[in-house]
Amino acid sequence: MNNGKYYLKAAKVFTEQKIITQGYVLVENSLIKKIENVPISDVEVIDLGDVNLIPGMIDMHIHGREGCDIMDAKMSSMETISLSLAKYGVVGFLGTTVTANWQQTLDAFKIVGQASKRKMPGAQVLGAYNEGLFFTETHKGAHNEKFFLPLTKDRIDAIYQACQGMLKVMALAPEFEDSTEVIQYLNSLGVKVMLGHTNATYQQAKEALAAGACGGVHIFNGMSGIHHRDPGCAGAVLMNKSALAEVIADGIHLHPTIMQLIYALKGPDKMALISDCINAGGFSDGRYRLGELDVFVKNGVARTKEGSLAGSTLTLNVSVKNLVNMAKIPLLEAINMASLVPAKHLDLENTLGSISVNKRACFAVMDDNFEVQATIIDGQPVYVKQGYKPLSELKFV
Repeated sequence: MNNGKYYLKAAKVFTEQKIITQGYVLVENSLIKKIENVPISDVEVIDLGDVNLIPGMIDMHIHGREGCDIMDAKMSSMETISLSLAKYGVVGFLGTTVTANWQQTLDAFKIVGQASKRKMPGAQVLGAYNEGLFFTETHKGAHNEKFFLPLTKDRIDAIYQACQGMLKVMALAPEFEDSTEVIQYLNSLGVKVMLGHTNATYQQAKEALAAGACGGVHIFNGMSGIHHRDPGCAGAVLMNKSALAEVIADGIHLHPTIMQLIYALKGPDKMALISDCINAGGFSDGRYRLGELDVFVKNGVARTKEGSLAGSTLTLNVSVKNLVNMAKIPLLEAINMASLVPAKHLDLENTLGSISVNKRACFAVMDDNFEVQATIIDGQPVYVKQGYKPLSELKFV
């Protein structure tokens, strides 16, 4: 039994800037203390085998998994999602809402806020992401327009209070009147504003970004696209150097060439992988619910009865794999897009997002086939794949 101090040895250790072969990461009191090639002789070494030690991933846009949804407004659902995400290398996530009636929305935010304040059994809840209510019909996607509402200061305050100040991201359509004032007010609360489910023109989106919005919700999906006479919301996000582009890398939401286009314009620092997973994630094809709408999953692809894509059944480890194999993006950069980039976006880069000295000891152990063998949070394993012995037989304190 170790005493809270040990080395993790892996065939490859992925730091922010480079890959260290046969690297040793010293963990002490739940923090990363050293990253080196030669360990101190009197400290226990846990040899993880021929695997990659990568930073624990952050899914900042996810609705549910394994039959549970954020909109269930139940702590048991939050715990199920937490445990499910840990199986895929995720150490933290934002509980993301979808359009529903106002009271159900507030109830969901209340539970997300409570979950953010407690230790979860798997991936930790980092806060709330509002994706719902404040959109326009043209690019509604899998949102029920009968529940759409104008975004007012009073509604912002109600959501913020319901989740105990843990509202981290607000998605909205910027073509509404007074959107500049709304964006600035959200920024004053420390809330990131993302543009989505919008038919905004290029100029409207550009003005929203200038006012303090900071990116695009699952870019190209649920927004006005690029036309040669109006670059649309997608064009505004892509051409704004500081704007973040959320990317669903399942090969369905975006063609591989479009992933390459986003990478060419945004670079590795402003392209963030999200799952946008719904409650069908981890389950077989069939009929599910997303908010107030029926969703049908066939071959792992979720759609409404009208044919609109309705989130995904994706996991972040598969997203990394797809970026590498489909879009030919370097592995280290793809991993950072699932860890460091989201951490920076959420102002968590001092504690999460990379294997760096003095950050929290949060890791995913992943093989070369992108299969997660174990997930560690604050130095403690929260998931170990059955049969993976280096951690399953170890007793942590």
